[in-house]
Amino acid sequence: MPKTVPENEARQGHWGWHALRILVAGLLLVFIAWGVAEIYGVLIKEPSTEQQHVPQPPGTEQAPAPSGQPQ
Repeated sequence: MPKTVPENEARQGHWGWHALRILVAGLLLVFIAWGVAEIYGVLIKEPSTEQQHVPQPPGTEQAPAPSGQPQ
C-alpha cells in the first residue's frame, strides 16, 4: 500500500541562498576565464599583423625567376 504524503511535505526543495551562491560563483568564474582568454589573445598576436609594409626604393626590384621555358 502506497504511503500518503500531505501536499505541503511533497513539494520539491525551494531555491535557497546556497544555490544562488553557487550560480553567482559560476558566473564570476566564467567572466574571469573570459578575461584571461581575451588578454592571452592580445598577447599572442602575430607581429606580422602589427607591422606596416615598407615600400622598397625604385630600381631595387628583383628580376623575375626564369620559368624554364624558352621564349
